[in-house]
Amino acid sequence: MRAMNLFWSTSEPPHLQARPQRWSRAARRPGATWRAALALACGLVGCASLPQGRAPDPRDHLERFNRSVYKFNTALDRAILRPVARGYVKITPRPVRAGISNFLGNLEYTKTIANDIFQAQFVDFGSDVARLVINTTVGIGGVFDPATRFRLEKHERDFGQTLGKWGVPTGPYLMLPILGPSDVRDGLGFVADRFMSVDGSINDPVIAGSLTAAGRIDGRAKLMPFDKAIDTAYDPYALVRSVWFQRREHKVHGDSGFAVLTAAPDDE
Repeated sequence: MRAMNLFWSTSEPPHLQARPQRWSRAARRPGATWRAALALACGLVGCASLPQGRAPDPRDHLERFNRSVYKFNTALDRAILRPVARGYVKITPRPVRAGISNFLGNLEYTKTIANDIFQAQFVDFGSDVARLVINTTVGIGGVFDPATRFRLEKHERDFGQTLGKWGVPTGPYLMLPILGPSDVRDGLGFVADRFMSVDGSINDPVIAGSLTAAGRIDGRAKLMPFDKAIDTAYDPYALVRSVWFQRREHKVHGDSGFAVLTAAPDDE
């Protein structure tokens, strides 16, 4: 809840017109938006408090900080991500959304193939390589999914899951700005997975940024059916944390996540 845009009017504010060079240099700083988001989230520490009568979760040692970040993420989601996802679902036909989701998933599928090896899933490794080849060629870059018709099952594996199967402990639960729920183990796994996926090796900032934005919108659209359950929960933060723990635990000791986090949204 798996990029922020700043919109100005056509007439620039006076303080920006007076220092155009300074604004231009700031706009080109890599990662400036992410650092600003992290700084803002960190600035919220101390604002969040535990609900009355709710004992701290022993798995969540940084709960006050995490709740502050969750508050920031929720505000960002309601201001930008949720409206964009709703508009995307409303104006984009279901087949087109499915094609976009397939294409983005195909770019990341090398991550699953690499983790097949790390987890000694050699039968799945052969199946997943065949799946990637078929969908990339016959499926026109992964837009279509003919491999499923050939009964080549889709798997979902990541390096955080691999570390869990190797016995590495999760470490403290973390709520990351913009990225959402995680822990120390999965945070390290996320970095490794970026090197294993095709989209993570793209150096062009425009293409990389476009793929990241598309992936964020696609992922947010898939979570739309569950907005009401989260919004009406007594403690939304605790609900999200509980579901995330269950999903990750199941991925480590099973092979797939809960359908509640993977179902496609219905057309509205």
